[in-house]
Amino acid sequence: MRAVVIEAPGGTPTVREVPDPETPADGVLVEVHATGLCRSDWHAWAGHDDVGLPYVPGHEFAGIVAAVGADVRGWNVGDRVTAPFVNGCGACDWCRAGDAQVCPAQRQPGFTDAGSFAERVAVFAAETNLVRVPDDVPLSAAASLGCRFATAFRALTARARVQPGEWVAVVGAGGVGLSAVMIARALGARVVAVDRSSAALDLARRVGAEATVAAGIADDVAAAVVAVTGGGAHVSVDAVGSERTCAGAVLSLRRRGRHVQIGLLASEDGLTPVALSRAVAWELDLLGSHGMAARDYPAMLELIAGGALRPADLVSRTVGLAEGAALLPSMVDRPAGGITIIDPRR
Repeated sequence: MRAVVIEAPGGTPTVREVPDPETPADGVLVEVHATGLCRSDWHAWAGHDDVGLPYVPGHEFAGIVAAVGADVRGWNVGDRVTAPFVNGCGACDWCRAGDAQVCPAQRQPGFTDAGSFAERVAVFAAETNLVRVPDDVPLSAAASLGCRFATAFRALTARARVQPGEWVAVVGAGGVGLSAVMIARALGARVVAVDRSSAALDLARRVGAEATVAAGIADDVAAAVVAVTGGGAHVSVDAVGSERTCAGAVLSLRRRGRHVQIGLLASEDGLTPVALSRAVAWELDLLGSHGMAARDYPAMLELIAGGALRPADLVSRTVGLAEGAALLPSMVDRPAGGITIIDPRR
């Protein structure tokens, strides 16, 4: 099959023929119809994640089941599916409790295993990880449900527990940030979006942001959000993942506010400074959020089916494998403009 291959951290991604992945006995092989170009893919390409080389990137996808393992029940060839980017083992205490997103034996396409920038990708522990995509949800939109959209949904519902009427500050209006804007608005919250790109802020307003702030230094962002919200946000989200964006998000909170960290905080030693003195003095809650387990998808899919959430509105363009490979190294420097989808069949 054709796939994007990366030979070394920071190396030029190339498209070439590679062997088909084997179908796991407990899993399925998915023919990829859509896979998102995500900032997390850039982190792996840049060497911020420990991936085996060479590797095939890509971790959020949707497609059609092409083969089913011998031990799998309830899934058939031809099913329309997606899967969380964290594949839980299905057997540990966390998976049995429904928290596969923190499974200690987790597997991740594009990181621990060959990913979805390819014509086919394997999904392990299918009965724990596969999600059925309704017929009325385009597979191009469903691709974001494996990572960005689902991550934002769980961050705001299960972690921050956003309430109607609360102010939510979303720092970063890329794919996951725009998803957070749309979801927060659907939950009845008031949203202020922060980004350096005017185009991204325009899109944030179109999907539900009541106010926008042009990104700058952390103190300036915080002051602007505090002014807009009349004293600070109840909930803040860092959807980028840097010392500056995290600080701006935390400092934009009102007393006893809740911060959710979605963006990966990459640093040399794995320790990124956070405004803990403010967290202590103002009794802030600092929360991490890492995807969403397959068993929690029904509530999100119900809102999509009812039209309250519209992930298709966030898809800005669809490209083939070759163009996706060319875009990956520079995507972190490009202004946000919605979600780019790769269709490996092109």
